[in-house]
Amino acid sequence: MRKFPLTLWTDVLCYSAATWLLAVGILRYLRADTWVCMTAATLLALAAGGGLYCLFFLRRTKRLFSKQESEKRDAVLLHLALERDERVRALLLEALVKDGQTAHCEKDALARDGVPLIPMYTMQPLSADAAAALLKRYGSAPFELACNALTAEAEKLLTSFGRSVMDGDETYALLSRTGCIPEKLICGDIPRRTAKTKLRAAFSRRSARPFFVSGLLLLVMSLFAIYPVYYLVTGSVLLIASIAVRVTGK
Repeated sequence: MRKFPLTLWTDVLCYSAATWLLAVGILRYLRADTWVCMTAATLLALAAGGGLYCLFFLRRTKRLFSKQESEKRDAVLLHLALERDERVRALLLEALVKDGQTAHCEKDALARDGVPLIPMYTMQPLSADAAAALLKRYGSAPFELACNALTAEAEKLLTSFGRSVMDGDETYALLSRTGCIPEKLICGDIPRRTAKTKLRAAFSRRSARPFFVSGLLLLVMSLFAIYPVYYLVTGSVLLIASIAVRVTGK
């Protein structure tokens, strides 16, 4: 349950209450007995709440799994971009062999099915200039490129010359199904930004000025509002927060 926040329950409760009120209104309009009206409305509300909970649960689980899978893929591709070239070639060779493909590596040349496979995993999508340099280097000889991603121009250039590309998604799928993802990834242990760190950043000293300006504007608006209590309270809280953040913030 800790993976699903309070908003999931509040949404279900809201829709259940709306279903209950709607059912009560319709049944009372049809002049149903009170006990029939209440019982039927309660059962309908429970059914709607249970169904919506299952729907939201499955949708949220799928979204969470997709996010985790995407984060893992990005971590693997970052590892390939930062790893030494010889280790990248060795990792790809191991994965290709385990996948049942014909691959070999001689010195600095990796080949699949007799065609050179060139790993060029970079932080940014591979540019058209890099693709042109490969075409110039290999000439009419066939080759296959393995990279994180390509720019639109680079993809169009390689396609026009009939060169195939194994992009980041294909690379991650290959490493994943063959169990060749390294146990320890480069930069894989970088801590994520938790709610505590985000809250600390929000109340850093540089937030004092926005708090002060917002609080001052709210206090000025209280002079022209019909009900100034909200503006007075909120503006005062923001001004106090700006002073506290300025004094104690990092």
